[in-house]
Amino acid sequence: MWHLGRWCAFDLETTGVDVENDRIVTAAAYGLGDGEPVEPHDWFVNPGIEIPAEATAVHKITTEEAQTKGEPAPGAVDHIADVLADYARAGAVLVGHNVPYDLTLLDRECRRYSLPTLADRLGDRPLHVIDTRVLDQHAVPFRKRVSEKQGARQLVTLAQVYGLPWDDEAAHGCSYDALVAARIAYRIGQLAHMRRRDWPERVLAERNPLRFGAFRGLTVAELHALQIELAAEQAAGLQAHFRKTDPDAVVDPLWPLRPWVEPAVDSTEPEGAPA
Repeated sequence: MWHLGRWCAFDLETTGVDVENDRIVTAAAYGLGDGEPVEPHDWFVNPGIEIPAEATAVHKITTEEAQTKGEPAPGAVDHIADVLADYARAGAVLVGHNVPYDLTLLDRECRRYSLPTLADRLGDRPLHVIDTRVLDQHAVPFRKRVSEKQGARQLVTLAQVYGLPWDDEAAHGCSYDALVAARIAYRIGQLAHMRRRDWPERVLAERNPLRFGAFRGLTVAELHALQIELAAEQAAGLQAHFRKTDPDAVVDPLWPLRPWVEPAVDSTEPEGAPA
């Protein structure tokens, strides 16, 4: 069953939330499960740009610290993509929370430094992904925000719902967040293959319908394909909600990676003009 195989838990901390322009500051890729030892891979990166105060407030890493302790970004990005490709070639599933953010940002970092992308490295080999945000939103579609500061689909919320401990001090560290996401995915897999009457009270307390059964008995390839459909449905619903106040709102439905679009060339710029 899909939740019992080898996984690679993956997470990034970055300079911001713009996948097209922001940079990696730390990364974690942890091999887990299938009766094999845990394999930790951690990176501390000098992003080559200033880390905004807003990002430092989240992950606690300053520009000065990254410049002093971080390895140069091109080599780190190359190594991160290589490790993920190695796990995928070995049949491991990449697991994370809100995966399109991390995979798209990594893709753009590879392109920034003229490195092969993860897709380039894999060639015809498939990359199978488990995204706890997509799974949880389908299984429990009607959860309200916990508070003004805590959203319904944040990693901390999912940890609480699925009965996992949460450490505020360790949170927003790549290793911690990657491992929590993997544990949440495993709990969802357990619930999908468990009788409803055996579900914990904290899960039964969620509003109906509870649709964990949609994930029962699937292979990793089938689960990946299902998440493509679910992510598109969820994006359409969110876009419709946003358009109640902003008629031009767009929510990207593509999962688990936003395709690269070549930047438009300014045809009005005279030939031979300096860059």
